Amino acid sequence: MKISLFLADAAQADVQSGKVHALGLGWRQCQTPTPPFTLVLFLDIDWDETNKQHKLTCQLLTTDGDTVVVMGAQGPQPISFEASAEAGRPPGAIHGTSVRMPLTLNIPGGIPLEPGIYEWRVEVEGFEQSTAVEAFVVIGPAPPPATSA
Repeated sequence: MKISLFLADAAQADVQSGKVHALGLGWRQCQTPTPPFTLVLFLDIDWDETNKQHKLTCQLLTTDGDTVVVMGAQGPQPISFEASAEAGRPPGAIHGTSVRMPLTLNIPGGIPLEPGIYEWRVEVEGFEQSTAVEAFVVIGPAPPPATSA
């Protein structure tokens, strides 16, 4: 299995066509707190792994490899979540070819990250060699709007 990972301002997966419709795809820098954005994933699932449930783990990590933790309603919360994916074989597929499955995961805005370098890491259970990583830089907050005198 192969995983490709991108960051976008907004995106929507069309599983039927295997396409993703995206705005602002490929950014690598944002301000803090973070704006809303989308993780865009393409899973190239091997023929013999189709029609099986695959568990994905997504984590936001620091440059030291530690999971980012923010204060939530129940105290400190790691920014980590799980998703699952299953791709079937499309009609007429040539035996042995991989199946591309697009996924989009919306991340709400407002994550209060310190300026620095971070990375999203996505792993598929049982396929750790296929880990995808996408790094990005967080800069300081946006300057206040200029006022006219």
